[in-house]
Amino acid sequence: MIVNRSIPALPNAWICLAAIAAVLIGLAAPVWAADAPPNIVYILADDLGYGDLSCYGQTKFATPNIDRLARDGMKFTQHYSGSTVCAPTRSSLMTGQHTGHTPIRGNLEQRPIGQAPLPAEAVTVAELLKRAGYATGAFGKWGLGPPGSEGDPIDQGFDEFFGYNCQRNAHNFYPKYLFRNREKIELNGKTYSHDLIAEQALEFIRRHKDGPFFCYLPVTIPHAAMQVPAAYHDPWRKKLPQFEGKIGRYSHGTKVINPVAAFAGMMTKLDEDVGRVLDLLAELGIDERTLVVFTSDNGPHHEGGHDPVFWDSNGPLTGHKRDLTEGGIRVPMLVRWPGKIAPGTASDHISAHWDVLPTCCELAGIEPPAKIDGLSFLPTLLGKPTEQASHAWLYWEFTEQGGKRAVRMGPWKAIQHGIAKRPGPIQLYHLDKDLAEQHNVAAKHSDIIALAKQAFAAAHEPSARFPLPAID
Repeated sequence: MIVNRSIPALPNAWICLAAIAAVLIGLAAPVWAADAPPNIVYILADDLGYGDLSCYGQTKFATPNIDRLARDGMKFTQHYSGSTVCAPTRSSLMTGQHTGHTPIRGNLEQRPIGQAPLPAEAVTVAELLKRAGYATGAFGKWGLGPPGSEGDPIDQGFDEFFGYNCQRNAHNFYPKYLFRNREKIELNGKTYSHDLIAEQALEFIRRHKDGPFFCYLPVTIPHAAMQVPAAYHDPWRKKLPQFEGKIGRYSHGTKVINPVAAFAGMMTKLDEDVGRVLDLLAELGIDERTLVVFTSDNGPHHEGGHDPVFWDSNGPLTGHKRDLTEGGIRVPMLVRWPGKIAPGTASDHISAHWDVLPTCCELAGIEPPAKIDGLSFLPTLLGKPTEQASHAWLYWEFTEQGGKRAVRMGPWKAIQHGIAKRPGPIQLYHLDKDLAEQHNVAAKHSDIIALAKQAFAAAHEPSARFPLPAID
């Protein structure tokens, strides 16, 4: 028998202690089957533009923790939101349907609280994952139905919800109340809501570390009002004195705050909390079993004193929130899944929020519903581009501002305004040559305009709640 004399033999008592420790460690760590479905953390920022992350070109402040997702995973350069405002984007995300089909196609308010509810017959990604054995939690802004309505998140597949049920109330980061499921949680109006929402999401992950879980985190940063605690606001105000000409006030008191400086502070806070999520996954030993997505619900806003021009919030794109130009609907998307997604990769695969539902279904090993518009982008994530299905076109319609619609077909983008009453001419842009959509080439491409009209007609399903006329 050969004995390695360089390693001293352990006393019997030490051997017993080591064995006990090994057992305890094994009990503490999640035990995963090799083919078990992954946990899914989906972080949806609110009104964050294509240029608002340093990994997408922002130079005036840094987002190092969000950038970790790009460094460790995949950066999408042609990902689109479900709509150009809050509620229809969330409806598209939940149902896997674009705004020609999804039940909620605009911000339709209800009193005293909430927005038009998702109908009971809607099938959401949360419902599907719950049926597949996932614990499901939503933390942040809902906007798809008041408490107790058929659109209540608890009746749309979520085991638990914490945050703003009504997106109108989310215009204040120091609210008098939030909701836990259907229970109204009274607050003192002095607590920063994002902090409470982040803590609840982290606690959900801790409780469900044995998985699988779906943690939907539709945070309210950086939506207006432009509010952030002084520890995040004041350094930026001192650092950039040119902000002094743009002063506002907190809606919860008299503390003077600069809304432009507050934006950088809000982004710093959001970035820190994304880092906390990533650190917790590593701490719990579930990093490699968890897919993390970070994206935004639409393009950057210019409300509450926010200055998207100063911050170059839409990057190389034209337009903002409520526009169907690229600046209103093209959004960042970063996806990280250690050991599955190659680090530091980028994809120009054309995708949209309605692709999330079928992607989650494929991750969970279940079939998506038949009546969806999305295509799973899992093959792209796993580095299998030859297996990736592609969209013939992407479609948006929007009932505000006289009504408008847009379609993306390969490199072409067609937009039409005024469709609620007097439809204007269809504009056409070649995005590969004109990303900023500055040169309307419709007059030169009647064949592409004809295809756009066909796509408009095929994509639109009439809605009594959100009426738009059929295209001629």
